[in-house]
Amino acid sequence: MDPILLKTLAAVVLGFAISAILGKFLVPALRRWKAGQSIKEDGPTWHMSKQGTPTMGGLMFIAAVVVVVLVLNGPAILAGDLTSVFVLLLALVFGLIGFVDDYAKIKKKENTGLTASQKFLLQLVAAILFIVLLRQFGILSPNLYVPFFGVEWKLPWVVYMIFAALVITGTVNAVNITDGLDGLSTSVTLPVCAFFAASFGYAYVHWDQPGSAGMTVFAAALFGGLVGFLIYNFYPAKVFMGDTGSLFLGGAVCGMAFALDMPLILVLVGIIYIVETMSDIIQVLCFKATHGKRIFRMAPLHHHLEMGGWKETKVVFVFAGISLVFCILAFFGVIGRYPVL
Repeated sequence: MDPILLKTLAAVVLGFAISAILGKFLVPALRRWKAGQSIKEDGPTWHMSKQGTPTMGGLMFIAAVVVVVLVLNGPAILAGDLTSVFVLLLALVFGLIGFVDDYAKIKKKENTGLTASQKFLLQLVAAILFIVLLRQFGILSPNLYVPFFGVEWKLPWVVYMIFAALVITGTVNAVNITDGLDGLSTSVTLPVCAFFAASFGYAYVHWDQPGSAGMTVFAAALFGGLVGFLIYNFYPAKVFMGDTGSLFLGGAVCGMAFALDMPLILVLVGIIYIVETMSDIIQVLCFKATHGKRIFRMAPLHHHLEMGGWKETKVVFVFAGISLVFCILAFFGVIGRYPVL
């Protein structure tokens, strides 16, 4: 068996095992600590039954990714391959921002933690530092590769930095918005992780791209960790990932896209995140412009579908299926950049 394939499978299995086993202890501990989720009063009324469900469950897959990356990528990291470390650090910083937000919500017993401006500023700083690191270590170019078309748009670094910072903060918050139903954000992100594992693996095998082997392990570890977490998060959820998990996920997805040096691929693999966020934005703009009229029954889109009679599980399966289709499509857009040697 090819070494990279063996390492990828090991990352999936270890990520799953660590996350699933940790959940056996973390979920009861979160209950004892009364780390319950506060449900928004303006949300669907039937969601009020979820009040008090433990949050911050994202610590399961966060721990899994940290352990697997450090163990399986350890030798390469010591040899100077730091790409997976930089992506992990970005995700951890966003996860820490989410943890502070979750902790504040739990202490105040309401669904408000950090202010929007506080979160945005912290996220912006994290995004800029990440891009600077990738640039300094020669991992990232200021060129935007356009999937399928095989062309690159060369941008000045200042323009690229602004673009990158907005993409990262926007995507991270879009993943957070998607985390509104049991298992939704988890299930939608699984195909995204599989896509990045396949893309980095392909880049390593056929192009020997620096850092791609370690990033294959990172993506595979996150995939396994999410599967382990889904045991507890699928409907009816025993635990929520909280902002701790959703912001970590958003950071990881963005980090992988920029480590692949193809941020525009997020348009395809993040299609559900984008649609969910756009439904929210459209709803707000329409409400303000028309002084009270709405396009959707409730935003974001998953709540609109719920209020139209869809069960949570149906929304999750349909959205995850759409994510899978677009991730498969995206893969064919990536491999054109890495022709077989």
